[in-house]
Amino acid sequence: MKFKVTGGILLLLIVIFFSCQNDGQLEFNRYYSGGSVIYLTRCANCHGTKGEGLQALIPPLTDSGYLKKNKNALACFLKKGLKGQININNKTFDGEMPADSLAPIEIAKVLTYVTNSFGNKLGTISLQQVQGDLEKCK
Repeated sequence: MKFKVTGGILLLLIVIFFSCQNDGQLEFNRYYSGGSVIYLTRCANCHGTKGEGLQALIPPLTDSGYLKKNKNALACFLKKGLKGQININNKTFDGEMPADSLAPIEIAKVLTYVTNSFGNKLGTISLQQVQGDLEKCK
């Protein structure tokens, strides 16, 4: 009987917690959870499950300074690929990340996941932001 009461109280607390979230938090949760699935299936093979990269070959995704500085170009990096040298954590990476066929909503989700994982905390990257950034791609 004690287990049923405790379990019921726990379930009630979980329901209350999720019902008290605002629209922004709910949107973030949807983007983040969807982005984690996309990241694991499309990105983790190269960048690692923890965003650690691959030694001198593939850059880590753990430098929020680089991500923050390039926040408006990240969608273009995914859509069009990335070539040439980049510097992350005082290390130079000179390789090529291939373009991907992700839809804008998928880009928004995976970028929300990456920019809020691995020590990063940059908030939601919305579909509208991604669409605007993609229009500016060179």
